[in-house]
Amino acid sequence: MQKKVFITGGTGLVGSHLLRLLVAKGYENIFALHRSSSDMRLVKDLENKVNWVKGDVLDVMTLEQVMQDASQVYHCAAVVSFDPREYEMMDRINIQGTANMVNIALHLGIDKFLHVSSIAAIGRREELEKADENTEWQDSPWNTRYAISKYHSEMEVWRAANEGLPTAIVNPSVIFGNGFWNKGTGRFFKIVDQGLKFYPTGSTGFVNVKDVVKYMHALMESDIVNERFLLNGENLKYSYIFNSIADFINKPRPSIKVTPLLKSLAWRAEKAKSMLFGSSPKVTKETAHNSSTNIAYSNQKSLNTFDIPYSTIIECLEEMGEEYLQSKN
Repeated sequence: MQKKVFITGGTGLVGSHLLRLLVAKGYENIFALHRSSSDMRLVKDLENKVNWVKGDVLDVMTLEQVMQDASQVYHCAAVVSFDPREYEMMDRINIQGTANMVNIALHLGIDKFLHVSSIAAIGRREELEKADENTEWQDSPWNTRYAISKYHSEMEVWRAANEGLPTAIVNPSVIFGNGFWNKGTGRFFKIVDQGLKFYPTGSTGFVNVKDVVKYMHALMESDIVNERFLLNGENLKYSYIFNSIADFINKPRPSIKVTPLLKSLAWRAEKAKSMLFGSSPKVTKETAHNSSTNIAYSNQKSLNTFDIPYSTIIECLEEMGEEYLQSKN
């Protein structure tokens, strides 16, 4: 447990849970990167158990210094945005930042590099109904700019693997877990609490963040290199998710189905609103379309490789509901 471990994105949902898992397992030489603007609330209890380093994945000098003598690197940092004004910044962080990370890892001879990708990097297209680790990316109008940035991030990792860096990639589905309530899936609770009336008709994969970090740790400690694992707890309807959240926080269930017409009106209205007021669009053409499609994600490879059962999403939502209600008091 004395080997040096370096983590990017340690203040985010996945990174903070990973840090907590490593500390619980007795790791004592953990270094984590954070920006000067990072919200540290999720890692307040880890303040004195982790060596925090101020910087970001575009800061090559800081990365090279902190990665010296590291045995393992978990690259969790990424930007998720559907706001066109943030696309350039998202590309820099997700693509160039990942290139910086793997280039330095190659130069320093890191033992193993684990990259946190996303099911978004697998891509979406009209005829795709089920995806697994062998599903090949195809250019499609339904791939969001975020998805494209994560795909190109993966390409940087595979390039480094071809150049000799021992790597592994995880592709989590939509991640739930206690964290922030103003962004990510935690925001679903706030939206329902404020009186969500509409529900999308599609379905996708969902996974508990606690399961994600268990698989990440097991994969890092294994002899498996240069492979990817799709991490998915369950394939569920969005309506099931929003109904469950409403039940757990004692709010009415959304009752109006989003029809193709409503979907079209919604993203156009949000686009006009963002142009007029400079606000971030809550719905884009791509996200509106994706919320009405049905894609199932296979978790068979992960289950066959590791003895780690996935928890049910309903258990995770119940726990989050309790945490959300407490946060309001």
